[in-house]
Amino acid sequence: MSFTSEVKDELTRVLPGCSHCDKATLAALVRIEGTLFFSGPGKYRLEVATEISSVARLVIRSLHQIYALRTELTVRRSVLHKTPNFLITVPSQPKLEAALRDLGVLGEAGLEMGIDEKLVEKTCCAAAYLRGAFLGSGFIADPRGDFHFEITVASEEMANGIVSLLAERDISARILQRRSSFIVYLKSGTAISDFLAFVGAHQSALRMENERVRKSVRNNVNRKVNAEVANQAKSSEAAVEQIVSIRKLAESGKVADLAPGLQEFVRLRLQYPNASLKELGERANPPLSKSAVYHRVRRLEQLAKDL
Repeated sequence: MSFTSEVKDELTRVLPGCSHCDKATLAALVRIEGTLFFSGPGKYRLEVATEISSVARLVIRSLHQIYALRTELTVRRSVLHKTPNFLITVPSQPKLEAALRDLGVLGEAGLEMGIDEKLVEKTCCAAAYLRGAFLGSGFIADPRGDFHFEITVASEEMANGIVSLLAERDISARILQRRSSFIVYLKSGTAISDFLAFVGAHQSALRMENERVRKSVRNNVNRKVNAEVANQAKSSEAAVEQIVSIRKLAESGKVADLAPGLQEFVRLRLQYPNASLKELGERANPPLSKSAVYHRVRRLEQLAKDL
């Protein structure tokens, strides 16, 4: 099971915060995953499709309990993906139009494109609506890889509404248009964890947070290791250049004419070719600071350059 499926399965088991939360969840699911058919005045047929069995059960249960609507379920199997697809059909019936208006699907001018504010007045209802939106078309990448989260909707008004609901919880989301769809997406691991916690997927949020901490520790270790390797490579390269300078001076017979401090550095560098300047300074007699050793290196390299 993918991480997205695990999150959706957990979300279907979240208990409502108030008597209106189930309606908010159903409203988002119908808006995002539903298809509305019109065949005449007051004659509507609604279809809701999903690949998650627990989501299908939630939709059917909510339609029955909230609006007492008659539903039909068809289970189809994808030949390509070998996965079942659940089609919930709400045939034309007297109570359907009133239910669609109550869910914010139909308005005075026809189809509504944004989010009905009455559905998300309470914080718990806003969480329920976002929960339904994710159950409808949400995707979340496995946290062991790159952090990525998105909800696909059909209208820009709907996308802006979701972004506004998230902003009220200090969760910053962005919108990307892809063909005729609008993608509300999150890239921050912290933002994704905050979303999961807000909508009630606490186990998934905990897993996200564990992975985020693990990645942070791993990245810090990698940075320190890379910095150490880079410093060692730089130190080794500098040591090679110093030894080359010493050989030039030795071949020209100039080493014996060097000042005592430079002769001591020559002896230490040849004796400890892999040591850093700090380590060479500690071995000097008397011990020298790194800057003092570096000053001798500059003098030595300049003498070799003059040759």
